[in-house]
Amino acid sequence: MSNPGMLLRTAFLLAALLLAACDERGTRALSSEPREVAVVTLQPQRVVYTTELAGRVASFQVAEVRPQVSGIIQSRLFTEGADVQAGQALYQIDPATYEAALDSAQAALMKAEANVAPARLKAERYRELLSIKAVSKQEYDDAQAAFKQAEAEVAVNRAAVKTARIQLEYTRVRSPISGRIGKSAFTPGALVTANQAEALTSVRQLDPVYVDITQSSQDVLRLRSQFAGGDLRKAAEGAVVRLKLENGSIYSHPGMFQFTDVSVDESTGMVSLRALFPNPDHLLLPGMYVRAVLNEGVDEDALLVPQRALLRDPRGQASVLLVNAQGQVESRPVDVGRTVGDAWQVLSGLKPGERVIVEGGQNVRPGMAVRVRG
Repeated sequence: MSNPGMLLRTAFLLAALLLAACDERGTRALSSEPREVAVVTLQPQRVVYTTELAGRVASFQVAEVRPQVSGIIQSRLFTEGADVQAGQALYQIDPATYEAALDSAQAALMKAEANVAPARLKAERYRELLSIKAVSKQEYDDAQAAFKQAEAEVAVNRAAVKTARIQLEYTRVRSPISGRIGKSAFTPGALVTANQAEALTSVRQLDPVYVDITQSSQDVLRLRSQFAGGDLRKAAEGAVVRLKLENGSIYSHPGMFQFTDVSVDESTGMVSLRALFPNPDHLLLPGMYVRAVLNEGVDEDALLVPQRALLRDPRGQASVLLVNAQGQVESRPVDVGRTVGDAWQVLSGLKPGERVIVEGGQNVRPGMAVRVRG
């Protein structure tokens, strides 16, 4: 007699074998169908290349305020950190000695002027007396010399009065430029001297401001080579520059590129560049670190390949998968340059019109027939 359990196990085994055979036939049928991929067709396009460079904000003008006369500071006439105007009084130095010096100079001038009239009259009388030979030629010459000397004394004393008046004016220390004033290094009662080494305070013009940028000499040479070879066209002179602040935000006011320095820093190998930015809100402060975004040049016929399409082997060699004219997958090594948004700049290896796989590449290999989506 047949064992019922044995028959049941045999039936299950046969069913499993039939299912496996069906799955294998289905898999072969699916694998024979072309895989679907998404592609982009490469087309030349105009690209403006930009670069980010480190920079520091610098004042448009800086004036260190120093006394031009010596004396005791009587009062400070400004608020630290406030905006001041050119010519505004900042300090008052004790004027007493300078007022006395001016009075003395004016008195000396009056005395000299009083001596001019008698000397002139004497010279005129001697001219008449000389004509009738009542005086000698020597006496006449002496009278003329005395008159001219009296006039010279007047001129000297007028200059002394002017100097004394200037010295008195210098006791009121004024701002040489308009801008924002810093802290005061001296307080009322301090003795200061003319043209001393230490400044009383400083004034900085904050609108506009400079941004001093550095770029490696290697990058400068690379750009010049690309310009000379026609790979890039120079951006316009006075090109717009954007700023990224330390918190990552974009500064709202664009600046203008000013110039590139004519020498390379021997210690760093860097070239200095300068841009000018409006700063109406005084958001940019001297010494602040920023990132400057500059237009390097324009490529009128750039080829760009999406970053997700680029593959790299263990040696770092870049390649892409293409769909050729026969509808088959082809692997192509490429040379790429810089990133432009979410794409790579293609230097060599690809031509306009070629179709690069951007989706589905992980499911195909070179030589396979594929179907392009869409």
